[in-house]
Amino acid sequence: MGNCQSEELSHSELELYTPQLSQYKLLYVIGKGGFGRVWKVKCQRKYFALKEMIKSKNQNNRKPIQQECYERENSALKTKSFISSQYEGSILNIDTFIHSGDLRYHLCKQGKFTEEQTRFFVICILMALQYLHKNLILHRDIKPENLVFDDRGYLHITDLGIARIWKPNNKNETSGTPGYMAPEVMMETDHGVACDYFALGCIVYECLTGKRPYQGKTRRQIRELIISKQVKLPNQGLSKEVTDFVNRLLQRKANQRLGNEGPDEVMSHPWLKNVNWSRHYDKLVEAPYKIVGKDNFDSKFVNQVLSISEYKEERDHNNLFQGFTYLENNDEQQVTDIYTSKQKLLLSTKYY
Repeated sequence: MGNCQSEELSHSELELYTPQLSQYKLLYVIGKGGFGRVWKVKCQRKYFALKEMIKSKNQNNRKPIQQECYERENSALKTKSFISSQYEGSILNIDTFIHSGDLRYHLCKQGKFTEEQTRFFVICILMALQYLHKNLILHRDIKPENLVFDDRGYLHITDLGIARIWKPNNKNETSGTPGYMAPEVMMETDHGVACDYFALGCIVYECLTGKRPYQGKTRRQIRELIISKQVKLPNQGLSKEVTDFVNRLLQRKANQRLGNEGPDEVMSHPWLKNVNWSRHYDKLVEAPYKIVGKDNFDSKFVNQVLSISEYKEERDHNNLFQGFTYLENNDEQQVTDIYTSKQKLLLSTKYY
């Protein structure tokens, strides 16, 4: 599940909106994920996105995977204008709100996209992945639900809940979303940045055809399809460059996949040869897909009567959720300090 952000608020401004629940009017849920929900809320005539992570769903006698995700995401959120606090059975995160919706919503609405529109989406995703991967961060859950549009039509990656700093022996870290999960992750082998590029290939395939490359109904079915079949993008009406781009991203063997050597390899592909990256970084290029209307979220959520912490409150016997009372904001330049790792010494050599 993704959080939404748009116009930047200073830390002092955002402090005025710390998540004291009584200050907020809950409007409706705009997204759901494995560990909680995201709400559209209103406070002092401003709208915000409130991410609710429910503790009682995720407690165990030992430290659960979900709790590790909380800690990892809250650490990552120090790079953004985010405030975090606890309320009864939930951890609440507040961020600025945008109405443009995620790629999943618009994909369902449009059916599929043109090659030009898809190319622009890829450019946006690659700019974000370049930043993550050059800091040796694997997102591991790139999917349409975690790609959010801003009001200018640029896509942003959200949800670092299962992100990891790369390490050599990571075969046991197999979280992800079936249908976008790389074969090496699904088959519990060591993996690197190439896993995010496999997901990118799935997304491009879906944007261009309106269908996922692997359409099994269960995790097991998808795994069997990935093992038994090498999917290729149909080339009807598409350029040979985009067909090659997608097919190389969807290579089952990571060492043969476009992106195994890092983001620069993907960004230099012939399909992207004429991209003026600096103009895209500065948002000087007009998006070919126009966001129309407001509150571009699944209509099933609107007018749904729900409440925060509707799950039964449970005592935190193991003190697993200490440290979430307040999350200090940091300058974005400090992200390298947050993700300090000895493996950063490898940045100048190879992406693993």
